[in-house]
Amino acid sequence: MKQIHIHTEYIQLAQALKLADLAQTGGEAKVIIQDGLVEVNGETDTRRGRKLRHGDTFSFDGEEVEVIHHGS
Repeated sequence: MKQIHIHTEYIQLAQALKLADLAQTGGEAKVIIQDGLVEVNGETDTRRGRKLRHGDTFSFDGEEVEVIHHGS
């Protein structure tokens, strides 16, 4: 499982897709999410502003990613 590391309390789903290199632009991430192609914690989520926190997972196109928070 791939991991992305954040230093804030949460990251929005569209930003997380870009950080994980699963989308090149915010526009591409928006379409992927709105088309119901992303699962968050095992369930389809169509909200690009969905807040992901430490321990959350999301998947797209066969790639599963875990969000890891590093406190400041």
